[in-house]
Amino acid sequence: MALKNKDIESLQSVTSLLKSIDERLEELNDKFETPLPPPPQKSSNILIFLLIVMSFFSGSLFLKVRGYQSGTPTTQDAQNPTTQGQDQQAAVPERSTELKIAKPSTDEHWRGSQDARYVWVEYSDLECPFCKRIHPDMQKILSENEGKLAWVFRHFPLTFHPKAQKSAEAVECAAEQGGNETFWKMVDAVYEKMPDLELLQLPSLATEVGLNETTFKDCLDGGKQEKKVKDQQAEGTQAGVQATPTGVIYDMQTGKTKLVEGAVPYETLKTELDNFMKEG
Repeated sequence: MALKNKDIESLQSVTSLLKSIDERLEELNDKFETPLPPPPQKSSNILIFLLIVMSFFSGSLFLKVRGYQSGTPTTQDAQNPTTQGQDQQAAVPERSTELKIAKPSTDEHWRGSQDARYVWVEYSDLECPFCKRIHPDMQKILSENEGKLAWVFRHFPLTFHPKAQKSAEAVECAAEQGGNETFWKMVDAVYEKMPDLELLQLPSLATEVGLNETTFKDCLDGGKQEKKVKDQQAEGTQAGVQATPTGVIYDMQTGKTKLVEGAVPYETLKTELDNFMKEG
């Protein structure tokens, strides 16, 4: 099959372009301290030239491959864009704005007024960088809503965080020895030290919050709090918790809840809380 004049002109333009590229590469090699790859040899240029010729006879295949790589819909999909969009939406169901969790109790790790109508239940992982990021914002929002809001901490250690489970057990050992106030001091201290904190440093950290190191180590090494941590995670999983941090604002009067997922900015936390309290 003979090439048309139009095709020959295109090939001549490509040849000219390759020559210009060779010259440009030589100029750049003289300007940079780290050498660029050497310009292709003439034999390479000939090979490229032949490949380009072949591409003129396989244009439709080339365009189809590029379409798959770039995510461009096939002709059939393009003719049915509505159906395609509906299939994608059906594959990703909307996340509910409510989560039916266990009702918060003052017997849990409770921070704030015990008479508060609204409780922010946080499912958290002590090694999670996003939980660490949101922690000071939660402290701030609690102080700004004194008397109206309380904060409950529930464990949700993720399996791919090697320090999360033992860190959760450590703060529970702190609570066993020093009570609820010491629990929160230990949580604050762990977040402050993460991600550099090593598990072997937990006993010395416990002494910094006023605990007996030997008693603490006996609790931690003996796995005394392992079941409690895992039970809290199981409750969260059953309720639908999927990631950390997961916050659930709970109305103690009505039982209504509001899901707030992720390390969202403080302004978002405040807006979600304010809107939920207005609805109540």
